[in-house]
Amino acid sequence: MGPLAIASSSMSAPATPGSAPLPTNRTASTGRSCRRVVPSAAVAEPAGALPFFLLPEALPPRAGRLPLDGRGRESVLSASVLLFRGRLVFFFFSLRWPLTCRTTPVNPQPGSPLPLSLSLSRPFMAQATLAAARFPAAVALLRTRRSPAIAAPLCPSGLRHRRRSFVMAAAPWPASVPASDPPPKGADLFFRSVLSKMQKVYLSRNPTAEKILGLVHSYDGDNICFDHFAFRTFGVDGYGINSLADFFTDFGYEPREELRFPAKKLRALWFSPPKSDGYTGTGIYGPLPRIFISELLVDELSAPSQEIICKYIKTSAKGNKYAVLASTSGELTWEKPIYSDFQALSRESEYAAWALVNGYALNHATVSTHRLESDIRSIGKFNKFVEDNGFKLNTEGGILKVSPDGLLQQSSTVADSSLFTFADGITESIPRSYIEFAERLPLPQFKDLQDKEVKEHHRRDGFEVGNADKIFESTSRDQLTRRSA
Repeated sequence: MGPLAIASSSMSAPATPGSAPLPTNRTASTGRSCRRVVPSAAVAEPAGALPFFLLPEALPPRAGRLPLDGRGRESVLSASVLLFRGRLVFFFFSLRWPLTCRTTPVNPQPGSPLPLSLSLSRPFMAQATLAAARFPAAVALLRTRRSPAIAAPLCPSGLRHRRRSFVMAAAPWPASVPASDPPPKGADLFFRSVLSKMQKVYLSRNPTAEKILGLVHSYDGDNICFDHFAFRTFGVDGYGINSLADFFTDFGYEPREELRFPAKKLRALWFSPPKSDGYTGTGIYGPLPRIFISELLVDELSAPSQEIICKYIKTSAKGNKYAVLASTSGELTWEKPIYSDFQALSRESEYAAWALVNGYALNHATVSTHRLESDIRSIGKFNKFVEDNGFKLNTEGGILKVSPDGLLQQSSTVADSSLFTFADGITESIPRSYIEFAERLPLPQFKDLQDKEVKEHHRRDGFEVGNADKIFESTSRDQLTRRSA
């Protein structure tokens, strides 16, 4: 890991020109945008202190964030800088992964950089080698945070932070972000067990998916791998994308790209998984899937719809903090709705109505067809295989949804439905989940590779707004009506 230079300055470091801003999460109650990660130098400057900012040196640009835990993720890291017996000494505190430090006397010229380097000793532990110098400075404080509201006051037990991000001068996000290192085996097994519980709830509500997975297994063997898992959320009062995202980033996932759907009043963010080294299994225990989380922009809905959503969100207390638990149990974190509220939301946003009754449950899982071994690894033949076995596919925009570059091809079934008893005692059918299929073709620069030589990183990555917009319709009334016809 390369060194950092800590340099003195009379003002905050400006953001790197051209750096890409990270997505914001808008809230209906305030109309403000709260940045999930602060991509610029952020230093608290006590009165009389020498201000500092952080500059990246010899580090790969990654949106201005420094990976400290050996897995491409940001560690919990807080640092206080104080003058002790003529030496500028840095003390690091970490809530989850404590850092130890030692100082090395050096004699730089005033205003010159002070080198700092970090190295790993074992998982979740790191040893910091820092430079301390005789320097005419008083007490200064460096803070790490994702948003100003998260920063905790200095207390005798150290600096407490609930999020993990080392704030530095911003750097442009590279076009292609390599997968982070896999988490330690214990953490990885725990993470996969959580995904398994999410999948169990999903399959219990989506018998179509369970049947298709069984058919594919019988026809192709044990070769099923998942391309991505998708979730739906309400983008208000902390119940949006971030309510689920933190869990995945804790286990090595990286935020990649935001997608906008103006007509549906949605935004989405997808996350790339860490490496899955050492796993030769399939399904949940194979290559980890991408994660696609969308949120409804509640403040863009009509006043009556906003009132309905906020009414139920208020009954959730702090349920957004337990979104993953809700997803693994299949329970709502808010009160069970009444039927008239469900109907009212359905008239304006079928997405909103789905989220109201399904909560954080897995919306759909996607089979990666190109990872199969038989002839149905081609998505065209796969779709025919599904239809020949009596299942209806989403026809919105055509059965096969193709990206403009032709390299991402997707299809999906129509959502299953089940009876749901509302709070007022009315029992009606509601849409549940569906299953999607995706084939990612090799990028142009790898088109001459032999089939056996093509790896996942040679293929088209990411998502396409046009494709996803049509896939969303798998839970729409039009598609559900066609399914039952």
